[in-house]
Amino acid sequence: MSEALLDIAQAATKRALELGATGAECTISEGEEFSAGVRMREVENLKQAGSRGAGIRVLVGNLTGSSRTSDLTPQGIESMVRGALELARITTPDPHAGLPDPADLGRFSGDLKLYDDSVSRMETEWKIAQALKAEEVALAADARITNSEGASFDSYLGSRVFANSLGFAGEYRTSSCGLSVVPVAKQNGSMERDYWQSSARQVSRLESPEEVGRRAAERALRRLNPRKVPTQKVPVIFEPRTARNLLGDLFDAVNGGAIYRHASFLTGKLGEKIASEALTIIDDGTMPGLFGSSPFDDEGVASRRTVVIERGVLKSYLLNTYTALKLGLKTTGNASRGLAGSAGVGPGNFYIEAGTRSEADLIAGVRQGLYVTELIGASANTVTGDYSSGAAGLWIENGELAYPVSEITIAGNLKQMLMNLEQVGANLEFRSSIASPTLLIGEMTLSGQ
Repeated sequence: MSEALLDIAQAATKRALELGATGAECTISEGEEFSAGVRMREVENLKQAGSRGAGIRVLVGNLTGSSRTSDLTPQGIESMVRGALELARITTPDPHAGLPDPADLGRFSGDLKLYDDSVSRMETEWKIAQALKAEEVALAADARITNSEGASFDSYLGSRVFANSLGFAGEYRTSSCGLSVVPVAKQNGSMERDYWQSSARQVSRLESPEEVGRRAAERALRRLNPRKVPTQKVPVIFEPRTARNLLGDLFDAVNGGAIYRHASFLTGKLGEKIASEALTIIDDGTMPGLFGSSPFDDEGVASRRTVVIERGVLKSYLLNTYTALKLGLKTTGNASRGLAGSAGVGPGNFYIEAGTRSEADLIAGVRQGLYVTELIGASANTVTGDYSSGAAGLWIENGELAYPVSEITIAGNLKQMLMNLEQVGANLEFRSSIASPTLLIGEMTLSGQ
């Protein structure tokens, strides 16, 4: 099927040139997703859906236009191409619009292990059983687990095809599966929920329903009977799940689109020390089996490993062709797009390099502080660096997790937070395309009572 899609994509770019385009790029994707949702030991919903579509972006000199369709017949593709050209001719010229340098086109040659055929062979009954088992383990973990917001098992199989008028054509298949559960704990009028989830491209790398259920229950139980704490300045530890959210804000700050618009506090900071030596951030689209990996980006540029911050020094922004041209730099192979439109900038596997100390060691080194397990309404201003978020977590007393806390706000400035990063944990796990180990920031403002 992918060979037929590749032929369609190449034919679309060829047809665009025949109709007057000076350049064209076509993306086609198809996929099949499945989801089984259960709640309180009963199947609540089942969903299976397929999608298929194509999109084209055309250039007429410095004019661009794009269009998309779900009709992949010759007539549908013809209509899509003509629609994009009509739009291009009424747009405003952009001197930086263009296709990648042909020298940048290519693909990572190794096996990235993006597709596991066993995902396609999973029976519906087995998927439902996984969700039911995860929820049952969570409900049975403790008498205080009195309810559940449900559990789900999800899977996806897809193909991605890309071709442009410079002669590049490529395709790859992907698979994924995931299991999650959300138990609710209740005691003395306190009711708390939390969740755990596991996801992977390969079935063999998925955590067992027993593990998912157990960890979800533990997380819900430890939040019971939260206390309030007074406003103060304390060390803050972000567990991997909340640290990942913080890292997402840093991705926005190194995104070439924000840089050329001067909408980032890191504009003009290449080569400067912008964080403590504890911080090294890498973007790598060539790591086998991970969600941010692909042989090429959404412009046909080969995926690669880019050191973004090295021991506190800003080494690189993340760029596609357009943002690189705007900044007078080279693309880093981070183009990302849907089916139509110009490419944006997206992560490969964007992660903080692991340190050497365990999370327990980081906690043990804090006399009094906050261990953050949830961020609520987090807000980061990438222009100024100002950061604020509602939070819940566990209070650290004399190097130990003492009791749950809630109804607090943590605030700071990303510039200072990066400089105040004292320790990075050793517990790096890739659960999405953005990943971080535990982080210890020396001081933040905590607003409570």
